[in-house]
Order: sequence, then structure tokens, then C-alpha cells
Amino acid sequence: MRILIRYFFRGVRLVLTPFMIAGSRLMMPKGIERDPEDQRAVDAQTRRLALYHYPACPFCIKVRRVMHRLSLDIELHNAQGPGEHRETLRREGGRVMVPCLRIEQEDGSVRWLYESDDIIEYLLDHFEPE
Repeated sequence: MRILIRYFFRGVRLVLTPFMIAGSRLMMPKGIERDPEDQRAVDAQTRRLALYHYPACPFCIKVRRVMHRLSLDIELHNAQGPGEHRETLRREGGRVMVPCLRIEQEDGSVRWLYESDDIIEYLLDHFEPE
């Protein structure tokens, strides 16, 4: 019975994934416009950030929409399949859970921020124009 349930949800995921990805791209909000100098400063700050995500995860889509609305150029790492990004997330972040924002602090230490609402709050606090 467990196997049937597992395959059922895998099938649902396979069917819904293209629609979720297409919908997220079609419904992407317009990014804010900053002065070129301000945008360069924001881009310099975002070089220390990386978002580990799954392309069709609704919580990841929510975070990417805020990133786009704030015109943030944050590096994206797809951790869905087995590979380097998933292993880095597990080894350094402590668990394979997305979305996860990797924040490199000024002193060189790294902070791993999980939960979409916490990530969005961090982005709004640091990058939303006043």
C-alpha cells in the first residue's frame, strides 16, 4: 500500500511540475528599479548569498518571486536531484530542506537560513527600499 501511495504522489508531482514552473515564470512580478549605483551596491551584497531550492517547490517559488520583485541577483542552486548542491546542503547546512538561503557573513562564517517566511523577512529587512 505504501508503494502505491508513493507512486501516486510521484505521478502527481510529475504532472504538476511543468505547470508550476510555467505559472511561476508567467506570474513573476516586475522588479523594482534602483539608481545604477544603488543597484551595484545591492549586487555586491547579494554575491555573498545563495539560494538552495527545488524548481517546482511552492515555498521556493514564493522566495524567488520576492527576489525578483526586489531585483536581487542571488545565485540559485538546484538541490532537487542527487549531486553537488544537494550534498553541500546536507553536509554544511545540516539537512536537505528547501528553500535554504546560504548567507556568508563579513567575518567569513556561514549562516544557513531555512523556512521561506524567514528568508523573505531577511531579504525584505536587508534589501527593500525605504
